[in-house]
Amino acid sequence: MSEFLLARPDGVLRASGVRAAFDSVTAARAALRGPDAEIVVGALPFDPRHPAALVLPGQWSRTPGRWQPPMAELPPVRVVSELPGADEHLTRVRKLVEQLEDPETGLRKVVAARSVLAEADAEITPEAVAARLAARHPGAGVFAVDLSPSGRTGAALIGATPELLVARRGETVTLRPLAGSMPRLADQQADAAQAAGLLASAKNREEHSYVVDWLAGILAPLCAELDIPDAPRLVRTHDVWHLATPITGRLRDPSVTALDLAVLLHPTPAVCGTPTAAALEAITRDEGDRGFYGGAVGWCDAGGDGAWLVAIRCAELSADRRSLRAYAGGGIVAASQPREELDETTAKLRTFLGALDCRTPAH
Repeated sequence: MSEFLLARPDGVLRASGVRAAFDSVTAARAALRGPDAEIVVGALPFDPRHPAALVLPGQWSRTPGRWQPPMAELPPVRVVSELPGADEHLTRVRKLVEQLEDPETGLRKVVAARSVLAEADAEITPEAVAARLAARHPGAGVFAVDLSPSGRTGAALIGATPELLVARRGETVTLRPLAGSMPRLADQQADAAQAAGLLASAKNREEHSYVVDWLAGILAPLCAELDIPDAPRLVRTHDVWHLATPITGRLRDPSVTALDLAVLLHPTPAVCGTPTAAALEAITRDEGDRGFYGGAVGWCDAGGDGAWLVAIRCAELSADRRSLRAYAGGGIVAASQPREELDETTAKLRTFLGALDCRTPAH
């Protein structure tokens, strides 16, 4: 496989070889300022206190247009366990709602995630999985990243994300946060009603507003101009409806790089919650280490340009290439309904597992 692949609808970035590897953003930033550095690629963990997986590659290339690899053959893949199970996830959501209703906790939103472990009958490659994802989700950002620099030797992060954390091109920055979701439905009329319901949902609009307000607070001092629409719009993927707000800005200081911006903005309330520190503490207490799920995948060149996508709709492939742990989460606010939250994570898991012809568990 390429040690790094990021395929978006408008272009593909591939990199291989390792001139230098970094488990810290500070070291990667310093390397980018060196005379011979061209680009840093890799992944940031969900918890910024944990090791990153960043490299100066030996070779890299960018090509315009969609990535259209041949459809890859995969061995049978089956789900063997869930963490937590459905009943436990429902209980956790109920407890979080109770905490969110208590003003003394200070919490307003917490993203609760669950995962499934899937096993393959034979070895599978990151590139083969990425090819399947690209075919099923042509509008997504498909990625495959070697996680070895973080200490996860031989493991890879693979996914198809719909969410742009931040991109920088010259002085212009763009973002497209997603927050507030509902599953797609097979019946066309019912699916349209589901989308309309999401757009009108006070609960989901509240959840979305936390993300946009938080991003605006960070970006406002950095940007001479900042364009944020008054209301979110609908975005659809193969399996999920989302609320999205496209944001654009113009940097005051052109020395602020795409990597700098990614570090400032991550983790957003879309993957963590709000307030950030309290939500991160609640997640760590209940889930332990998420690894790179909910982190960011991307690149930054020596000129400061780059793009970082939120690492959702993804899985970590084991070093032996025989097992995958796929993740999905949902934002919990005081108005959340546990069963709806469980259904949302199931739909999000289908984004990844469906590409492998691996069924999500029925609940």
